[in-house]
Amino acid sequence: MIRREVMLLLAGAMTVARGLRAQQKAMPVIGYLHFGSPGPFAPFVAAFRQGLSEAGFVEGQNVAIEYRWAEGRS
Repeated sequence: MIRREVMLLLAGAMTVARGLRAQQKAMPVIGYLHFGSPGPFAPFVAAFRQGLSEAGFVEGQNVAIEYRWAEGRS
């Protein structure tokens, strides 16, 4: 009897957790693609982040940024 109650309790908890997860807003993702390497273009990335923060977007808090560098290979 106890085992059945524990299983029902766990199933109920999982259902509640799924419902809470479904209500979370998806975080927007910005893709940053550049033809160069990250080192020489670090000031440009810093300026990009600064502009985003002035617009109210903070990386990791309310926006995600994915960086891709071609490193001169077109």
